[in-house]
Amino acid sequence: MSSGISISDLVKVRARHPEAIAEAAARRVRRPLVGDSGRLMIVAADHPARGALAVGGHKLAMANRTELLERLCVALSRPGVDGVLATADILEDLLLLGALDNKVVMGSMNRGGLAGASFELDDRFTGHRPQDIARLGFDAGKLLLRIDYSDEGSLATMVSTARAIDEMAERRLPIFVEPFISRRIDGKVTNDLSAEAVTKSIAITSGLAGTSAYTWLKVPVTEDADDMAAVMETSMLPAVLLGGDVGKSPRDQEGAYEKWRKALSLPTVQGLVVGRALLYPAEGSVEQAVDTAVGLL
Repeated sequence: MSSGISISDLVKVRARHPEAIAEAAARRVRRPLVGDSGRLMIVAADHPARGALAVGGHKLAMANRTELLERLCVALSRPGVDGVLATADILEDLLLLGALDNKVVMGSMNRGGLAGASFELDDRFTGHRPQDIARLGFDAGKLLLRIDYSDEGSLATMVSTARAIDEMAERRLPIFVEPFISRRIDGKVTNDLSAEAVTKSIAITSGLAGTSAYTWLKVPVTEDADDMAAVMETSMLPAVLLGGDVGKSPRDQEGAYEKWRKALSLPTVQGLVVGRALLYPAEGSVEQAVDTAVGLL
C-alpha cells in the first residue's frame, strides 16, 4: 500500500492526525468511472452502517473491522476490480491505507433505514451528502430506494432520492440508485424480485428528479434470470447488477454466478456491484470469488 500505514496504525492516525484523511483524499490518483474495458466491477461494503452485519448463517460476520478491511484490500488488489462502494468510515480507512488510487470510489448516501426498524422504509440520508462526495474527490454516490405501497415512509424516501439525484447532477457526479418494490412479510421488509416488480421499480426510478443525465441503476437479477431481458428494456439508463446475500452454500453461490452471467449479456448492463458474496464467499478464498466474478464480465 502506497501510504505505508498499516491497519494497526489507523486508530493512532485518526486520534492524532484527523486531517490525514482529507490529505489522503487530495492526493488520491483518480480514474474515469468506466475504464478501457467498458465494464464496471465494484466491491460493496456499505452494509454495516445499516446494522446489516450477517452473512449466510453468521449474524455478526461483517462486524470485525480489521478483517473486513483485510478482505477489502485483497479484493481491491485483484485484476479487473474497478473500485469500492462504502460509507465514510470504511472509505476513509481505505484512503489512509492507500488502497484507493486508480479506483472508482462510491460513497453510500442513505443508511437511515436500519434493518428491522419500524422506520426502515423512511430511509434517511445519514451517509455521504453530494457536497461530501465532491469535497473528497470521490467518483459517484449510491442510494437505496425501497418502495412499499403500504408504507408512507417510502414516499419520504422517494422525495429525498429525487433531490439527491438533482444535487449530484448539479455537480456532474454519477449516482447509482438501487430500487426495489418491497413489502413487509411477518414484519420483515422483503424485496419482490418478480419480473413485474423489478420492471416497476426501474420505471419509477428512471423518472425521478429534474434530470436523469447522471443516474445509473443498480438492479437485482429477477427470480427467473430469463426474465431479465424484458425487464431491462424498461429504461435506457446504464445499469449494474447487485449481488446481495447469495445464500449459505457453494451451490447457492454457483447459482448466483450463473444468474449474473446471463444478465451481464444485456445491452444496458454495464457491470457488477457485489459485496458479501465476494468478501465472505461460501466456499474458497476472497481472491477466488473475486476472480470468478471478474471473469463473468
